[in-house]
Order: sequence, then C-alpha cells, then structure tokens
Amino acid sequence: MRALVTGITGQDGGYLAERLTSDGYDVHGLVHDGDPNVEDLRSRCPAVTLHTGDLQDGPSLAVAVGAADPDEIYNLAGISSVAFSWQQPVLTADITALGAARLLDEARLLQERRGREVRFVQASSAEIFGNVGGVQDESTPLAPTSPYGAAKAYAHQLCGLYRSVGVFASSMVLFNHESPRRPPTFVTRKITQTVALIAQGQASELVLGNLDARRDWGWAPDYVDAMVLAARAPQPADFVVATGEAHSVREFALAAFARVGIADGEARIRVDPSLVRPGDPPVLVGDAARARSVLGWAPTVSFEELVGRMVEADLPIEHLH
Repeated sequence: MRALVTGITGQDGGYLAERLTSDGYDVHGLVHDGDPNVEDLRSRCPAVTLHTGDLQDGPSLAVAVGAADPDEIYNLAGISSVAFSWQQPVLTADITALGAARLLDEARLLQERRGREVRFVQASSAEIFGNVGGVQDESTPLAPTSPYGAAKAYAHQLCGLYRSVGVFASSMVLFNHESPRRPPTFVTRKITQTVALIAQGQASELVLGNLDARRDWGWAPDYVDAMVLAARAPQPADFVVATGEAHSVREFALAAFARVGIADGEARIRVDPSLVRPGDPPVLVGDAARARSVLGWAPTVSFEELVGRMVEADLPIEHLH
C-alpha cells in the first residue's frame, strides 16, 4: 500500500508517517521548500519519500500525486493556528480550504485514471462547530467563529460533496489533541515548557490568556490511529474524534504544576488580556460514539497522563521523579 501525507512534518504527520511505515506502507510526504522540520522527520522515518509542493499550487500537487500514486491520501496540512488565521484570513482560506479542494480533485482524477479507488482522509477540526454549545457530534450544525474554523468547515463539507461523486472521502473532526511534539506556539506546549522551567528555577510565572476556555484534549497518536482506521473502513463517513471530557486551560496548567510537585500553581499564573483570542468558543467537547462503534476506536490516554507526559518530556532527566 502507498500513502501520501500532506503536513507530514507536523505533529500528526510525523506520528502518521511512523504508524504507516510500521504497517509496511510505502509512505510519501508533501513538503514545501525550506521546511525546517524535514530533517527531524527524516531522522524518525528515513524510508519516507518526500515531494516538494504546496497546497496553494495545483500543478505541484498534481505532480506529487502522480509521482506518489497513492492508495490513500491523508490531508493534514494547513494553517494550524486560530490566532494566525485572524492575521492572515485569505492565506488561511487558500491553504486550508482551497488546498483541500485541489487535493480532493487530484484524488478524483487519479481514481478516474487508474480505475480503482483512492481513499482520502481529511483532518478537520472541532473549530467548525464554534459556539454552538453542548456536546458536538457529526449532526451538530457548523458555526465557525474564526477564519481557521470557516476554512476547515469548507473542506469538511467538500468531503461530503466528493463522496457523492464516488470518492472515498472521510472527514475526521479532530478535537484538541496534544503531545510533546506540539510547538510552543500552542497553549498546551507553552504551559508544559514554562512549568518545566519553573520547576527548574529558570522561570517564575506562567502567562496565559483565557483560563476558562474548556477543551476536549486527547493524545495525538490516538487521533492518528482514528484516521488510519477511517481510511481502512468499509465505507467513508464523517467522524468526530474526541474523549468526551472537557477541561479548562486553568485545569491543564494546574495539572502540569501538580505533575512537578508545585502545589501553589495558581499563584504562578498571570493573565494577559492581549492573549485572549477573538470569538474563542467557551467550550468544545465531542461525542465520538460513531468512531467507537464503526471504527472500533477509543482514546487510550487520560487527561492527567497526557499533561504529565508533556511536562516530563520538557524536563531534563535529572528532574524526573
């Protein structure tokens, strides 16, 4: 089996490359010129074949898809920051929304040329739901509150349209999923890095924005497994991938402090109003009943263990206990 992965140098892409390689796949990845994470990927997955291209550039996508000749396509690439999407809404739309459209159409064309199925998996996001409230599942109305969410919603709905013309396209509505490979631009990794520094006496406070935002946080490799299961399922569909538990940013920070034995973590946190994002949904929590029943998927790592693994990965060995 051959797979093409966009966003292969990101958190999920790296875990996916490792998973597919271990399953015996011939793994191909799309990378852009100057990607600083290529060498790290090569060190983890030396057998991966990389193709230079860009989701904004249809011809380069056509060349990459033609060269990879994949049985499965995983579209994980795109703008990954809600805050950045407010700064660059047009770029976000071109990469995250229209990039998915370009790649879906390449999958359709490849399938027509070969006369056999190409399976497409889209990494969608809980941000497509916005402020609808309650617990979100596949029937929840889409109501994004950011350019990022709107772009992901477009790509999500496009998967349904391409299913209607015979493309095996599944959209995975991934709720927040974390690991030590998250870059520090994400609040979760910022928390664990800073708490690790505080534990070592190298920092005195943790500066955050909205402490009350509640998110459904899971372990990134579990969510990658859900994407693989969807690609191998008998039928394509949309799947919410979530733990069903919501925890606040404050709870995440306090769990990190607890992991390193700091009891007065609350006193170490300072709120900076400039870090509060516009239109930030107060609560995102998902119901993964369909993924559980259809794919046989379930999360394997608890919230406390997820936070603990991230903190410990940011600590030098001598500080672990």
